Amino acid sequence: MNSSKKVSRLGIDLGKNVFHLFGVNKEEERVLKKKLPRRQLLAYLSNLDSCVIAMEACGGSNYWGREITKLGHEVRLINPQYVKPYVKRNKNDYNDAEAICEAASRPNMRFVSVKSVAQQDGQSLHRMRQSTIKARTALVNQIRGLLGEYGLVIAQGVAQVRRRVPEILEDAENGLTDRFRRWLSDLYEDLRRLDERVKGYDREIELLFREQEDSQRLVAVEGVGIQTDTAVVSSYGQAKEFKNGRQFAASLGLVPRQHTTGGKPRLLGISKRGDRYIRTLLIHGARAVVRTVERKQDARSRWIQRLIKERGMNRAVVAVANKNARIIWALLSRQEQYRRAV
Repeated sequence: MNSSKKVSRLGIDLGKNVFHLFGVNKEEERVLKKKLPRRQLLAYLSNLDSCVIAMEACGGSNYWGREITKLGHEVRLINPQYVKPYVKRNKNDYNDAEAICEAASRPNMRFVSVKSVAQQDGQSLHRMRQSTIKARTALVNQIRGLLGEYGLVIAQGVAQVRRRVPEILEDAENGLTDRFRRWLSDLYEDLRRLDERVKGYDREIELLFREQEDSQRLVAVEGVGIQTDTAVVSSYGQAKEFKNGRQFAASLGLVPRQHTTGGKPRLLGISKRGDRYIRTLLIHGARAVVRTVERKQDARSRWIQRLIKERGMNRAVVAVANKNARIIWALLSRQEQYRRAV
């Protein structure tokens, strides 16, 4: 192939059934603009010389990233919010592919690593558990709301509903009709099924924890449990795409937002960007650490005690979560064991 026609970088706008391609050569001249159906994409790419192929990190991108890597190409996944500034004028699929290709050429662009099948299994497990807990919470609130209309009040919490509903069903003097009792019994059976599903997911997470060597190192960190470390390893692997721990913490939204202008720095609250699920797990774990810190006298505990005194409980919790995120990055990227504070 003529070197001036050879594709050096290719941007692909992913779709369900149709894909749009935009490629440039080493001189940044357009040499390819094409639309392909899903079944022809891999066959077409297999006939191209090895090049950089960029896609947005969206649904299906990990699958295509793995398959295209097998063909000998270098795959780069980009967060969609970093692609948007490069879209010229009107939005269409070809302009999106061109913007992806342009964004991939930036020297300071941040890329997302392609997830392995095992990582996707771990992420799917956590997502299914999360959605099941959400459905259970909605069901519990529905039961409490329906009973409230009959003058029967149940305290908040899943445990309270588990305990009180059987008692209400057995009480023949509470004014509930036989028809409503049947419906309430059906809802209670749904609650029991959801409880069993959550327990099953918890058992699967424990099995995943035993299979992942990286997860077994992370669990030694105070405030990091089995759910947190398996979720982190499934989402980020060895976190090689981050240069340091601060970048990793920033990707989870655990660093302050900035609004600096005119040379006057101004730091706001945490950005809350990135993976909300992992950030929530880290915050909950940090809160458990902060609650028990008064009984300890090691260097880490004294640092937390000073934070609570100077900055308050909530800021101390976020600071501990931030530090744990940085420790997690160091353990994953350097393959080290955690050393507890003396």
